[in-house]
Amino acid sequence: MAKTTEHAQNQLIKIVLFGPESTGKTTLAQSLANYYQTNWVEEFARDYLQKKYDDSGLICEPKDIMPIVEGQLKLEKKKALNAKKFLFCDTNPLQTYVYANAYYTNYENKRLKTILNQLDYQLYFLTNIDTPWVEDDLRDKPTERHKMLKLFSDELKARNLNFIMLSGNENQRLQQAITYIDKLF
Repeated sequence: MAKTTEHAQNQLIKIVLFGPESTGKTTLAQSLANYYQTNWVEEFARDYLQKKYDDSGLICEPKDIMPIVEGQLKLEKKKALNAKKFLFCDTNPLQTYVYANAYYTNYENKRLKTILNQLDYQLYFLTNIDTPWVEDDLRDKPTERHKMLKLFSDELKARNLNFIMLSGNENQRLQQAITYIDKLF
């Protein structure tokens, strides 16, 4: 039985919604999971940081990066158990790494480097910044959207990862993603 579950997980196509804050990643992950009748993995950092948030304005510190990465991977593993063919990830450790470097110049962690070298996702959808900014208690870079998009794009290119930029409104992005997924897989 364990081999069957492991085999099914190895056949799972993992797709990451990747990009700056407030670009529709969560909505798209949910919509794609609904369309393909499978699971999606929510962003672990959001719950983790909202529980930690205090009135001082200090939300995330370097010591939070690895608990976020490890929590995200644990959540992903849990959601993969019952996923069918596809697993849509609202984020992944590489996203956390990009943010860590944006907030903490030259952030380095040996364990994170090992994790990043072992990531196994078949496709990244890079979400463009052509969506309206929606403020919430964690988002804090409304004027740095172009800079952040470049950081995300540059990281995908530097690692030679398979990615597709999605643009337009919510429905347009969903249709673009479905078209690419059906064509590629």
